[in-house]
Amino acid sequence: MNGDVSAVAALELKPALEAVLMVVDEPATEAHLAKVLERTPREVAQALRELADEYTAARRGFELRLVAGGWRFYTRAEYAPAVEGFVLDGRQARLTQAALETLAVVAYRQPVSRSRVSAVRGVNCDGVMRTLLQRGLVEEAGTEPETGAILYRTTNYFLERMGLRGLDELPELAPFLPEADAIEAETQEGVPSFDPDAPDTDEDDKTTEL
Repeated sequence: MNGDVSAVAALELKPALEAVLMVVDEPATEAHLAKVLERTPREVAQALRELADEYTAARRGFELRLVAGGWRFYTRAEYAPAVEGFVLDGRQARLTQAALETLAVVAYRQPVSRSRVSAVRGVNCDGVMRTLLQRGLVEEAGTEPETGAILYRTTNYFLERMGLRGLDELPELAPFLPEADAIEAETQEGVPSFDPDAPDTDEDDKTTEL
């Protein structure tokens, strides 16, 4: 290139990062951003952290967070009521209560089979699991050696939607569910078998945004 600087490399780094992050549909890794902007990963990492600190210091309504291995803009937590009011605006939310409960079981028990999830919830949740699979919140994670049943786990998209860096940031269940050990003991004794094509019995109209 005879020492010439490309148009991308000539751009000021922080504004360039802001412009790219405004259009991403999933968290962008430091390595990918460095490649696109023709900078070193170290330069990009430092600029991202400085931007995040600047937004916090300025008390902006959004923040820049490292989630699921990448960076993305998110609305700040204290402004959630305003965002919720705008997004829902009298409309039904996207996930039913049954789907949220099922997702929680997968998150805390993963990798877990459909029948185990159904046993913990006490109802057939095969239809709900299909919904979570279609939405990209859970995925297949191999099979159970003893039964050959397909196992499921949460995805990076789940971490992104929940604003978590990893599963270790999930809150402890014990303070909220003292009987968790008893429930686990009961489910280990026997897992009922369900027809994968059977309709769910508790998919109601109660919906919640994830």
